[in-house]
Formats: sequence, C-alpha cells, structure tokens
Amino acid sequence: MVDLDKPLETDVLVVGGGIGGLMAAISAAGLGARVIVAEKANTRRSGNGAMGNDHFLCYIPEVHGQDIEGIVNESMEGLIGKFQDRNLIQRHMEESFARVKDWDSWGIPMKVGGGWEFTGHAFPGRPRVWLKYAGANQKPVLTREALKRGVVIMNRLCVTELLTRNGKISGALGINTSDLTPRMTVFRAKTVVLATGHTGRLYPSITPGWMFNVARCPSCVGAGRAVAYRAGAKLVNMELADAHAGLRYFARSGKGTWIGVLRDLNGRAVGPFVNKPNRELGDITADIWTSLFTDMARSGRGPVYMDCTQTSDEDIEYMKWGLSHEGNTATLEYMKKEGIDLKKHMIEFGQYETIYRGRGGVEINEQAETSLPGLYATGEELGNFWGGIGGAATFGWIAGANAARRAGQLDFINVEEDPAVEEKRRFYAEITERRSGPGWKEANLAVQQVMKDYAGIEVRSETLLQAGLKYLRDIRKKVYSQIRADDPHTLMRCLEVVDLIDLGEVVFLTAMERKETRGLHRRSDYTFTNPLLDGKFMTIRKEDGQPVIEWRAQIK
Repeated sequence: MVDLDKPLETDVLVVGGGIGGLMAAISAAGLGARVIVAEKANTRRSGNGAMGNDHFLCYIPEVHGQDIEGIVNESMEGLIGKFQDRNLIQRHMEESFARVKDWDSWGIPMKVGGGWEFTGHAFPGRPRVWLKYAGANQKPVLTREALKRGVVIMNRLCVTELLTRNGKISGALGINTSDLTPRMTVFRAKTVVLATGHTGRLYPSITPGWMFNVARCPSCVGAGRAVAYRAGAKLVNMELADAHAGLRYFARSGKGTWIGVLRDLNGRAVGPFVNKPNRELGDITADIWTSLFTDMARSGRGPVYMDCTQTSDEDIEYMKWGLSHEGNTATLEYMKKEGIDLKKHMIEFGQYETIYRGRGGVEINEQAETSLPGLYATGEELGNFWGGIGGAATFGWIAGANAARRAGQLDFINVEEDPAVEEKRRFYAEITERRSGPGWKEANLAVQQVMKDYAGIEVRSETLLQAGLKYLRDIRKKVYSQIRADDPHTLMRCLEVVDLIDLGEVVFLTAMERKETRGLHRRSDYTFTNPLLDGKFMTIRKEDGQPVIEWRAQIK
C-alpha cells in the first residue's frame, strides 16, 4: 500500500512553486497566514520561469503617463491577445508597478542601465508595455523571500486531488516523491491557490517522441486545471489553443528578445511592422500572426528566418544578455560551439507544440477566486487572463492576499475522513503494485497522438472530434486498468497522464461546441468566424460527474 502521512494543517495551500505560487505564498504569509507551498520539483528552479525571464508586462505612470486605458488596450492588441477578460488586465496593470518595485527591492534587477526600459513585443509608434529586466535569479530570490516570511516549502510533493465539503474547498491530497516508496499526504487547507502552469505534453513537441524538448517546463502539465475541473470549478476557453515560436527544433522561449527581422529565404520581411532590426520593437509579427510559420510553408514561401545580420554589434550583445536572462544559456553555448555567427547567418524559426496558457484554463474573478469557494488561481493556470511573468506575479499576490483573508474566517475540516482519500490511496497503490503493463511514456505518447490528429490546430471537425474523443476515452480505460509505476517518480508521471486525459476530454467537448473558426481553433466544417460569437467565452464544469457547458459574455 501507499503509506499515508499524518494530516497537515495550513491556512493557505499553494499548489505549485513557480512565479505565481511563490508570490501568492509571500503575499499570504505577509498577512499572517500559515502557508505551505507544495512543489513537485524544487522552487529554486521550477516552473516556466525556472531559468529566468527578461520581459515583465506592466504599467509605470512615470513612463506611460496617466492613460492606463490606452495601456490596457495596447496589451490586448499585442502578445496578450483578445481572449482575456478586460477587467483582469485592468486590475493587473493597476497593481503591476507595485510588484515591479517589490522585485527590485528584493534583489531582482528591474532596471536596465539605471532606468525603466521597455523593449520588444511592440508595434511601431505605439506604447511599449514589456519592461526589460534581469530575471536569471528570480526563482532563488522569491524562494528566499517566501522562507523569510515563514512559508513552509515542500519540494517533491505533487498535489493530485482537491477535496471539497458542501461545495467548498476543504483540503487536498498529494504524493510525496522524496523517498524510495510513495507516501500520500493529506492537507487540511482552509483555502487553496492553484499555480501549476500551462498544459505541456498534451500535444507532441516539435520533435515528437522527445517529450521534454519544449519551450516551457515539461512538468507543467495542466494539473491544476484537471484537479479544479474534477472538483467542480469552471474552466474557460478550453477550445482556444495557443502555440509559441522560436528557434526551430531547439525549443526555447524568448522570441521577443531577438533583435532582428523575420524574413523568408529570399530576404523579404514576412510582416509589415519592421524592415530593419529595431532594439525597441523587436519583430511582433509572430505575436500577431500566430499561424505564421504554417501559413508560410503552405504558401510556398517558407521557411521563415530570424535575420540579425544587420543588427549592430551593440544590439547583438544586448540581445545575448537578454537571452541569458531568459534562460537561453544553452542556445548561446550551442551557437558558440557550432560557430554560428548572427552577423552572417539567419536562424530558422518555427512554431512549437500546442499549449493552453491564458486561454484554456481556470476561470477567475478580479479577486483571483474561481467559481469554487475557497479556490484561487494564478499564472498560466488561467483561462481568462494571461500576462506572462508579470501577470503571474500580480495575480499571485492578489490570490494569496484574498486566500489569507478568507482563511481567517474559517475552521479546519477533518478531510482525512473523506471517502475519496482511501479511494485514491487504493488507486495509487494499484499502479505501483502491478508487475506488468505500459508505463507513463507510452500512455503519454498515445494521448499526444490522438490530440494532434483529432483535435490539433491544423484542422478540426465534428467527425474528427467525435472519433478522437472515443479513442481518448479508450486510452483512459487502459490507463486506469493497466498503467504501472516502478517508483514514486514514475507514479507522479502516471498521475500526470491521468490529468492530461481529463484535459484532453475537455478540449474535445468544448471544440465540438464552438461551431466556427476562431484563432487556432479551425473547423473545416465551420470555416468562417461567426460574428455572433465575438466576445463570447465558453465555460465547462463538472456537476454530478457530468460536464456542463455554458456561454458567457467577455467581461469588459
């Protein structure tokens, strides 16, 4: 059997120790709450900001002036996109400068050259909203600040289920992977903050079979979305996928850090925004034209290259500095080793795996609370707001503060008496006690193949979606009855596959419901974008074991 640890009590349980999770923990602990962070890896280098970042979405009055409305509008026209509730972007912008100053005072350098500098992801002649900063050590710094405030960090602990009582959060279950044998931890938690990141490994990477060659943390698999959905919270925009871009095959984030022009093989700029390298702007084409690389290949004009051959020596060094803080040290080392000279060689760019971030996630309100009382969420967990690192920081702060205030009004519940505890314990034990059967990699690859072929961003249709949903449910039956794990680590990976299957099912159901083409949701049987669905968001929740789909208006 899987050993059961003594229940732990905490006012606020933070699930995930990335940027949003650590900021939630710091905020809640600052208000006197007892806080535990459960992180499946190690908070010093975990999550999508593990190795750094160099852009922070924010509004700074002394730079932008008093027109915050214009800055909000600018955000929704660029990388952030329109699939957000505008009131959440407004709330982020109002609080973002306070978080910038916090980070700077804690030791994360937020000024470049002594001042506030905004570069990249920008339109010509328009306000720039991405603050350049030096984020290479942001995770160690935030970990230190959390510990300084008395936060208990439990590394190598993966939360697998949320527990509820009378329709409200009452606790959670987790698997501790720090020993040779698996142990289950039960949390009596008055409130919970979800911060587990995007939906990696739901679709194949740019190098299929090499699942961890992805632009973001490969252990961020949308677990927070899955546990929230199973507990009854609403997910929103799950049919509206996203895809990042960057160095082809060498999957890394940071396309806004490159100072060059996206061109075809004949040297023609593929976008209308820049014709020569511009340090302040970058080339925003791939942010706006999300299907750029696929469309160019189909048109006969592909591939697409990042051309830095006309970039000044000073800007090349500035770009390399930014890439190092973005976590692209391996990229820089590879180019040096292989003799790749950016002044001589164009670098091919391409589109990466399909993900859900800032669309296709947990729905929150301005207090960062979900539709399930006592459950909060932040970061790339969300489906109606995305602001990158900056957004995770601000709404992490908001989520932590509101979770702490609510916790102060509640008593603990003896959740270990919940029948779900023993049910899950038996299930986990079955997986570890099987002597034969497929492992997590085989199951994960099968899920990825079905998602790509039947709910991919190339084409979707009613018949494809119906067939794919059937196949995915077949995989679920095999996973529940056959999958096996050799140790606590592979047990964690098996449970990640369970989460991915649940999320895949949600994608199929919502993609069938949206009978139009919009963004990267392309229906071959509904090829037009229906104006009657402009500003319409779709939510899905589970009630009495069945999915419930509803439509609502985008919040302005």
